[in-house]
Amino acid sequence: MKPQDRKVAEGLLFTDQYHLTSAQLYHRLGLHERRVQFDYFFRRYPNYGDHQAGFCVFAGFEWLYDWMTGARAGEREIELLRAQTSNSGSRLFDDDFLDWLRDEGDFSGITIDAVLEGRVVHPHVPIAVVSGPLAMTQILETPLLNHLNYQTLIATKAARIHAAGRGRPLLEFGLRRAPDRGALAGTRAALIGGADYSSNVGVSHLLGFQPKGTHAHGLVQVFMAMGEGEIGAFRAFAEAYPDDCLLLVDTVDTLGSGVPNAIRVFEELRRKGHRPLGIRLDSGDLAYLAIRSAAMLDAAGFPDVAITLSSGLDELAIWQILTQIEEESPRYGVDPDHLINRLMYGVGTRLVTSGSDNLDGVFKAVAMELDGEWKPLLKVSESPAKTVNPGDKRVWRVYDKRETATADVLTRGSEDISRAPLLELHHPVRKDLRRTLGREDISRVEPLLVATIRDGERAFDPPTIEEMRELRRRDLSHLDPGVKRLVNPHVYHVSLSRELWELKERLVGEAKTNERATQAS
Repeated sequence: MKPQDRKVAEGLLFTDQYHLTSAQLYHRLGLHERRVQFDYFFRRYPNYGDHQAGFCVFAGFEWLYDWMTGARAGEREIELLRAQTSNSGSRLFDDDFLDWLRDEGDFSGITIDAVLEGRVVHPHVPIAVVSGPLAMTQILETPLLNHLNYQTLIATKAARIHAAGRGRPLLEFGLRRAPDRGALAGTRAALIGGADYSSNVGVSHLLGFQPKGTHAHGLVQVFMAMGEGEIGAFRAFAEAYPDDCLLLVDTVDTLGSGVPNAIRVFEELRRKGHRPLGIRLDSGDLAYLAIRSAAMLDAAGFPDVAITLSSGLDELAIWQILTQIEEESPRYGVDPDHLINRLMYGVGTRLVTSGSDNLDGVFKAVAMELDGEWKPLLKVSESPAKTVNPGDKRVWRVYDKRETATADVLTRGSEDISRAPLLELHHPVRKDLRRTLGREDISRVEPLLVATIRDGERAFDPPTIEEMRELRRRDLSHLDPGVKRLVNPHVYHVSLSRELWELKERLVGEAKTNERATQAS
């Protein structure tokens, strides 16, 4: 694809066909400027097969905004749409619609309230509330889901891996395994979610991070082919990068040659006044090799150089490795706590692809403006969990007396529960589940949605990635430990206020009554 063609594909036409056909229909009926409101939320946490997430970390919003500001229909886009035909061979898009799309088809009328990137989020809670003209808001659906679903999925995975590694340095290097240019978004999301650095050079620099890495097995193989062996490769690397010397030791024999050769080179570096960084283990029983390597390094006088583990890691693998280290280290005279505190992790495929099928994020219409007021809209599903929570809403996080987040509460837009003496909280689906919280049970109530975009313009100063990381750390510190479990996490409560619950029940009943009346007529 030529660069100019890629620009077209990634611009305003980066949407699904049915959004454009719907937009034309709205334009014909004079409904295209009618203001509507959509909620973006996800229905379930990522499922990794043998383990599941109990929380997500929101990411992707800033890149969505960047896309919105540059997405316009130019002559090339209009030309492509004008050439599109229906099944009968007639033109699919008429000139009136295409003229409107070219002249007025931008996102200047869009307003968004959203949760800040880096914050912990939960199913069925509106993460972004989008209002604007019907046609352009509908066109926005697919790019919004594309930007937010993937980055949230990866940020969540990074947060889990970072937690499993007990906060030790985490390096993301999934570029070669990522979905094409999705690697750029994946790196950004990983940095928000818990990765300290990435091997992805270009986007790391642009995001303000130094890219990190070691060297390849191929470098050792080249020196072996030239007759200089593994030690020759290590010496050459150390000479070129004396203050950044981290050696990959498993090309030939990790314990038989790799670690001993690394120690020889480290001794030479030390004599020259340099401090070696460490070794990297990329194959085999990583826990056992880390223990044995630590013992050899300790005996040689290098108790503090890092030991980086890589190769197929994810949060469950890291958890198992640390458990094995704690059990097996004493047998070899190695302090397990000291070893764990010198570990670093390199995670590629299972971070950038998440290891989960997808994030089940959706974009659903919840309200339409009629006569100056928001009229609730409802989508009723055979599955009660898929019935949308209707109307203009606010989102609150309730903290108990332990300063632990105990529930996310959805209310009607007119409600303010921040100082309510009593909260009656209803399960979003089950009529039999509700609970009551008195003021004595609550330390504080926090609104989650922030005014981020007003009429297409940024309405706040977006947080830096480091500020997003701090939001993530803070939210996780307020989350119950059971919710953060890697396997079978405890369910976090998402509730509806009494007013919103009653509105939803009334609208569901009316919708079913009206449908029965329609069928009978």
